[in-house]
Amino acid sequence: MTRFLLSAGSMLAFALLAGCGESPATKEAGESQAAAAADDYERGPHRGRMLRNGDFAVEITIFEEGVDPEFHVYAYRNGKPIAPGEVQLAIELSRLGGKVDRFAFTPQEDYLRGGGVVIEPHSFDVKVRAVEGGRTHSWTYASYEGRTTISAQAAKAGGVRSERAGPATVAELIDMGGRIEITPEGKADVRARLPGQIVWMSGKLGDRVNRGQALLRVESSHSLQTYAVSAPISGTIIEKNANVGDTTGDRALFVIADPNRLHAEFFVYPRDAERVRVGQRVNVRSLSGDAKLDAPVEAVLPTADVASQTMMAHVHLPPSASREFRPGMGVEGSFAVAEAQVPLAVRTKAIQRFRDFEVVYAKVGNTYEVRMLEIGRRTPEWTEVLGGLEPGTEYVTDGAFLIRADIDKSGASHDH
Repeated sequence: MTRFLLSAGSMLAFALLAGCGESPATKEAGESQAAAAADDYERGPHRGRMLRNGDFAVEITIFEEGVDPEFHVYAYRNGKPIAPGEVQLAIELSRLGGKVDRFAFTPQEDYLRGGGVVIEPHSFDVKVRAVEGGRTHSWTYASYEGRTTISAQAAKAGGVRSERAGPATVAELIDMGGRIEITPEGKADVRARLPGQIVWMSGKLGDRVNRGQALLRVESSHSLQTYAVSAPISGTIIEKNANVGDTTGDRALFVIADPNRLHAEFFVYPRDAERVRVGQRVNVRSLSGDAKLDAPVEAVLPTADVASQTMMAHVHLPPSASREFRPGMGVEGSFAVAEAQVPLAVRTKAIQRFRDFEVVYAKVGNTYEVRMLEIGRRTPEWTEVLGGLEPGTEYVTDGAFLIRADIDKSGASHDH
């Protein structure tokens, strides 16, 4: 966000104007200017706000075509334009939170040009002072956009929460596709120790079994004695490859899998292989985005596919992941391959759209107002702020939709 600086001459001109006297009639006329809504004021020939005092008037516009927003002010006497050099002008903008922007003006063509950028949002209480023909004129009015007031009780009931903007650790992310699989430790084959004939079997496909539970009995071909074959791990029977009367051979009679022992497998392409490391954090999420969690890289395996030269990264998932993730499910992962401490960041979930800007809603007391952001690096949790927000500003993190709906209802629009 561009900031403005006033020249020493401009500051001197503003001080000169502030020191000028004004008649009681002029003061009364200035104080009578009520704070109006965007559409509740007289517009001039340039579609700006007309401010009148007797036979003198100024038209306040904010010019934004091809330049950073700046004040253009046109002066009139008896309804006719007068040369801008005949008028000395100063404008003071008081913003939510106490910040004050001051502008001095210089003649240019047929208007007075403000000496600085009118920073977004264009939401402020305005004081205008003009000197012409030995007379001083002053006006005040409110010009708000993206601002609303909500009681503390209503905000709490609507789930509105806030925190102060400050430094944060922002990661550099690489996105990859993968799938959920059972870990090697979470899968086991059930095999007979000695060849023979199966004389009894209790396990069925889909049964939940415990480690050590007898699943079948085999009559040994050598001793003709029977022995039990037990489950080597706890889990679910996902394959059954024999029945009573079959001979055992060397095949797996059952395959047991523990659905709580999961990991995500991601294919790492050569361009990213050097940046993916064991221990890095990964945001794993379902393709629908409904299920998500953070987990570490537990292993990076050598080439998994000769043709594509991809590698395989295994991301360990906690047992609780089985409530939302299933083996074979497609997933996406954001790998945090680097981290940086940034001086100012906001929570990504707090960012909303307002006009053509990405914004957060600043909170001052019970009043909320948009702050247009200049965005840097972004992660699912944090977004770096390069401009548009002062450090320490309290901003809405949850319930921003309530603020936006109230602003839309109030019609606090970008209007000058």
